[in-house]
Amino acid sequence: MLYPIMSSSRVVCDLSGVWNFKLDDGNGFKNEWYKNIMTDTMTMPVPSSYNDIKEGIGFRDHYGWVFYQKDFYVPEALTSQRMVLRFEAVTNEAKVYLNGGLICEHKGGYLPFEVEINDKAVSGYNLLTVAVGNIIDYTTLPVGGKSNMLGGMFGEAPAVGVKPANNPNFDFFNYCGITRPVKLYTTPWSYMEDVSLTTKLSEDGKAEIGYEVKANGDAGCSIGLYDEAGKLVAQSRGLTGVLTVENPVLWQPLKAYLYEARITYGEDEYVLPYGIRTVKVEGTHFLINGKPFYFKGYGKHEDTFPNGRGVNMPMNCKDISLMKWQNANSFRTSHYPYSEEMMRLCDREGIVVIDETPAVGINFAFGGGANFNGQKVGTFDKEHGIKTFEHHKEVIRDMIARDKNHACVVMWSIANEPDSVSAGAYEYFEPLYELARELDPQKRPCTLVSVQMGTTPETDVSAKLSDVICLNRYYGWYFGGPDLEGPKQALMNELEKWGTLGKPVMFTEYGADTVMGFHDTTPVMYTEEYQVDFYKMNNAALDECDFVIGEQVWNFADFATSQSLLRVQGNKKGLFTRDRKPKLAAHYFRERWGKIPDFEYKK
Repeated sequence: MLYPIMSSSRVVCDLSGVWNFKLDDGNGFKNEWYKNIMTDTMTMPVPSSYNDIKEGIGFRDHYGWVFYQKDFYVPEALTSQRMVLRFEAVTNEAKVYLNGGLICEHKGGYLPFEVEINDKAVSGYNLLTVAVGNIIDYTTLPVGGKSNMLGGMFGEAPAVGVKPANNPNFDFFNYCGITRPVKLYTTPWSYMEDVSLTTKLSEDGKAEIGYEVKANGDAGCSIGLYDEAGKLVAQSRGLTGVLTVENPVLWQPLKAYLYEARITYGEDEYVLPYGIRTVKVEGTHFLINGKPFYFKGYGKHEDTFPNGRGVNMPMNCKDISLMKWQNANSFRTSHYPYSEEMMRLCDREGIVVIDETPAVGINFAFGGGANFNGQKVGTFDKEHGIKTFEHHKEVIRDMIARDKNHACVVMWSIANEPDSVSAGAYEYFEPLYELARELDPQKRPCTLVSVQMGTTPETDVSAKLSDVICLNRYYGWYFGGPDLEGPKQALMNELEKWGTLGKPVMFTEYGADTVMGFHDTTPVMYTEEYQVDFYKMNNAALDECDFVIGEQVWNFADFATSQSLLRVQGNKKGLFTRDRKPKLAAHYFRERWGKIPDFEYKK
């Protein structure tokens, strides 16, 4: 799916702004609010999550549907072209109505969808209504449970049903709404549907850029590749072919270089930024452009106040500035694909990205998971277990379709902390890995992020399926804290076992909750001093293992979660506060990562 751009043949109209908004009182669909201009509405910015924009528990923790509405003007000149309405993300479910008629539905909150509107739109004003559902359950990604994942740790959770409520089987707030931009764009009637690019570097220093254009119509196709100075360096004709670049400037971590592929198909024109680079796993090394790369960075969240998970480009730019200040080079899109704007920014800034699906919570054992209140159901129980498989395939297809050309994306993460050891796990995940490998033209490595609970090289399906072993480990926090000596030995013992696989291993999460401003001369849990000591212990273990190819701490910044006794206004494991003020550990990693090279750290 092509990102909307302006070109000689395409017009893009951004429908973002202040929309009318209304919480469903149970009668929204029955009374057909979408057919006319809604009354008794409030204002709501788009894009944003709606939860923190207005005040009150009933608003922030609303369960069910909400309605967005706005009118927009279509100039008559646009109606002669193909018109497409595109949503970058609506969390978690959307029903879209134009001039009173349903034009599309979509499930899943973190990837784009679009629909042609020529048969519904009129020249002049049009009424657009979007019903947004936030319900999460055994069929959705992320997964919702019977009760809150953390809320029942100190006894049985309160019964639900008197007042319906979402119960995330994941540890971040269920922010919802029209969270990313809404755009109307046009194309000619003969148009490009998609473009795929691949890179092969030859021994004589040339780059061969394979390309494939999928188009609708009957027209000629040509492509030219231009460097950053605007000079044409390669060209070809046809829907498929190869562009040969004699002396390519490679896209490198923290040293980005982007070419432009300018493609024409009949009257249609599209411009695609493209970084020339290769990615490969070889033995226990992760190679970028043939050199062993070391991941330094974080798990993150799209989480700011009051935007929630809504796009926040100033904060995205600030985050990357802070990453570079810390000498970091990478992050994982935990636990869902991030906005296209962020991905394009990472291409430009040279930030390496592990791209993750929204498959979090596929685990009925984790912390009680979806099985509180006395239930004993296996995650993959065919009758009572998870019902996400078909949707999981959909999000893999959509994520790869959206992000396949990004130079910043070097690996696909199929899921975060799933139940990867129980009966049925291999049968569930093996087809998903195969699907990802089949769909990706660049054949990037694939992984899943392994939880610290019963997972060993002998039991975890990731040992067989993953190209890189990614571990979330909390030795010295959930496992062993406040003692740090015992956990270090336990960590070393586990790493030794993973090292026998002959695959690269990296930490994708490790961290300790830390409240900004808590200090003590003798480090105790939740102080900034303990967070630093925790990381020093873990990093000492990682440094002893030549097969460990990266460290991504949990988390870049504090973030919002559901309420619980273990969460003081959210998860406090950030190196930075939610408003991006550094804790002591941020300075520690700045010094550490400044001494660790991006390449050939462990030869």
